[in-house]
Amino acid sequence: MQAYAVAFFIGLIASWFLVPYVRKLAIKLGALDKPDVRKVHKNPIPRMGGLAIYIGFIIAVVASMHLTKEIIGMLIGATMIVALGIADDIYQLDAKVKLAGQIAAAAVLVLFDVKIGWIANPIGDYVYLEYFAIPFTIIWVVSLTNVVNLIDGLDGLAAGVSIIASVTVILVALKQGFYPAAVLTAAVAGSALGFIKYNFNPAVIFMGDTGSMFLGYILASISILGAVKTATTIALVVPAIALGLPIMDTAFAIMRRYSNGKPIFQPDKGHFHHRLLAMGFTQKQAVLLMYCISAVLGISAILLTEASFSVAMVIIGVIIAVVFIGAKKIGILNDTESAKTH
Repeated sequence: MQAYAVAFFIGLIASWFLVPYVRKLAIKLGALDKPDVRKVHKNPIPRMGGLAIYIGFIIAVVASMHLTKEIIGMLIGATMIVALGIADDIYQLDAKVKLAGQIAAAAVLVLFDVKIGWIANPIGDYVYLEYFAIPFTIIWVVSLTNVVNLIDGLDGLAAGVSIIASVTVILVALKQGFYPAAVLTAAVAGSALGFIKYNFNPAVIFMGDTGSMFLGYILASISILGAVKTATTIALVVPAIALGLPIMDTAFAIMRRYSNGKPIFQPDKGHFHHRLLAMGFTQKQAVLLMYCISAVLGISAILLTEASFSVAMVIIGVIIAVVFIGAKKIGILNDTESAKTH
């Protein structure tokens, strides 16, 4: 059996087995997600379920591949981000504290030489980032960490979107011949899939910031490792497009809050999943629709790796146009006061 298949099944079995124990631990520690005006669940639900995803991932990686210096750095950084998530799930940390922790975890990657040193330009040459490599890497990691975190608003949503993005990365990594990225991402996909059994509507546990920040962080880290080892920006572009739904949802949230004079980091009920619920979709229907959108974006990302530059630009242009038209149609840029769900 191929190493990536081993990693997938070990991650799946480990997380599936661990979730009930993590749920009991979350209840014992008081890591409960209580209902409020922004949330759609009616009763307190244990969170911190991402701990099972993280442990499943670690077991899968250790069991299926050689631990290089770069991978060890990724695992240390991932452990830091999980510790930060656990603290937030229990104590509700201030946003500035969380941001500082995310930056510190991203900086660990740099210390282990996992950083974006160059990017390709349209004519096929490379632009070397030099002094900008460190801030660019940290911004990339912190950004993806937060976009997955922000989409975690419905049962099974963040886990499912992350699985779809992971499968996309696996397929491209195998085609490009970068097997370490395929194994790492398979471990992510398997661990998230083992968790989703307990997280799909009606969820008995949430992944919390422990899981959503871990998934964003590790996918960002794998993409950087792929870019370093393959000397191509495909490794960065593919996960960015595959995670296009949460990335665009985050971008629209920033635009919406800024245009309405609201603090950018102030939570609201204007996210894509909130708008779908307001339009009459059930939780399951909304999540399945967002799975489909993510799958289309994943397929588009795979096609981009085969396309010429001009065709790639057309595909990206069409995606952006469709997204903006759709966003305007459902009112995602409107003031959040008019986007309340019932």
